[in-house]
Amino acid sequence: MLNKSLALGFALATSVSFAQTLTTNSGSPVGDNQNSKTIGNNGQVLLEDIHLIEKLAAFDRERIPERVVHARGAGAFGEFVASADFSDVTMADFLSQAGKKTPLMVRFSTVTHQQGSPETYRDPRGFAVKFYTQEGNYDLVGNNLPVFFIRDAIKFPDMVHAFKPSPIMNNASDPNRVFDFFSNLPESTHMLTWLFSDYGIPANYRQMEGNGVHAYKWVNENGEVTYVKYKWVPQQEIKNLTQEEANKIQSTAIEHATVDLYTEIAKGNFPKWDLYVQMLKAEDFDKLDFNPVDVTKIWPEAVAKSVKVGTMTLNENATNYFQQVEQAAFSPGTLVPGIEPSEDKLLQGRLFSYFDTQRHRIGGNFQQVDVNRPINNVKTYNQDGYMSMRKQEGDINYQPSTNQPEVVDNAKFKYSKSVFPAGTTTVQAKIDKENNFAQAGELYRSFSKKDQDNLIKNLGGALNAVQNKVIVKKMIAHFYQADKTYGERLLKATNLKVSDIQEYIKK
Repeated sequence: MLNKSLALGFALATSVSFAQTLTTNSGSPVGDNQNSKTIGNNGQVLLEDIHLIEKLAAFDRERIPERVVHARGAGAFGEFVASADFSDVTMADFLSQAGKKTPLMVRFSTVTHQQGSPETYRDPRGFAVKFYTQEGNYDLVGNNLPVFFIRDAIKFPDMVHAFKPSPIMNNASDPNRVFDFFSNLPESTHMLTWLFSDYGIPANYRQMEGNGVHAYKWVNENGEVTYVKYKWVPQQEIKNLTQEEANKIQSTAIEHATVDLYTEIAKGNFPKWDLYVQMLKAEDFDKLDFNPVDVTKIWPEAVAKSVKVGTMTLNENATNYFQQVEQAAFSPGTLVPGIEPSEDKLLQGRLFSYFDTQRHRIGGNFQQVDVNRPINNVKTYNQDGYMSMRKQEGDINYQPSTNQPEVVDNAKFKYSKSVFPAGTTTVQAKIDKENNFAQAGELYRSFSKKDQDNLIKNLGGALNAVQNKVIVKKMIAHFYQADKTYGERLLKATNLKVSDIQEYIKK
């Protein structure tokens, strides 16, 4: 009887359209669930956005002890060698001279699926690098694909909920839920084009690219800011799988990429990646037809030329997976002097969420675990808590104190200054220059005929699994606006006509 009532309620909910007001956990109405509160339209996200913080904090605690995202992973150790002195644009010590070596740890992962899931799934791949520098740890946390689905962290819990198994349907993933979410987010068009191409299934971890995805700020000793984007390019041949090739591998192995990485390093075939950055000045932003800190966009080479920064070599396997890989904790907020976050709204939310996740998953002293511990001396009055292992002694655990050497402010290590237009007010709004479709269309046209055919086959097949045809029409309208041929081919693959999508095309 109870199941029948639930089924009836679900049927009514899916067929009846009605208005609703979201609330916080304490019942307070939410005014805007789509846009974080920022300083001006393009400024930093404010910590006083209580709904955002509550939403992310609740999301971070949904799983224990497995990571909510990036649960399935593999790792290795190695070193980074800088190719030049970049001290004119950043104070980052590990980039201060050509040939400087920095030890590091890398964790590769799939994103949305649980531990034990096949590494052949169509999914972004995490590409997280922890540099153990002389001035503290630096985490360059990214993916194999250069863009992302959403541009505001306030949407991140909802996006992952849509990807994760249905809470009622035998704990199974459901394409109806995934495309229902993305059909309402035209900003996802670019990332979905990447994901449903063959780049959505890398052949292994060694032969895939990595991207910082977000824009960051490099700051030199004069406080001058340069915006940068990172890209890891493998010296090994880049290799992806077709859906058919992935299915064949999956029939006999579910951890082929982990085994491949471990085996090749053990044999002495050490994989290498060259790190490149693109650079932009803030004064050049207005010349572009998109917002450069929008995570759904790439920076074309014509706009910002790639410059080689150094080379990473992975030459050592973990000796204990749990201690050295599972307990590895990454956050885009693990920064060093000379590198700061940009105003990217997704990145701003991740600065809180990733640290919060690790404190929940591993504990408040997660940075004291060996794999996360800096190689330089740590001097802090943070103390105690679960699994406190750092040496603490003496009676003074506060600052300032007349009984301790004076702590002198060092201007070199202060945050850079941000200048905002006069009269800027706090807002909850979409960013300027959304331009949701242009780069997705350019990506489609850049693919070879074979890659275009595979994209249409993969994406068309996924859309044909969606029962609600309104969702299918809205999705295809996005791709149609990116490129007319792209959209027409998807219409044909789903037995629809152009007239079916006209009402969903942005006027």
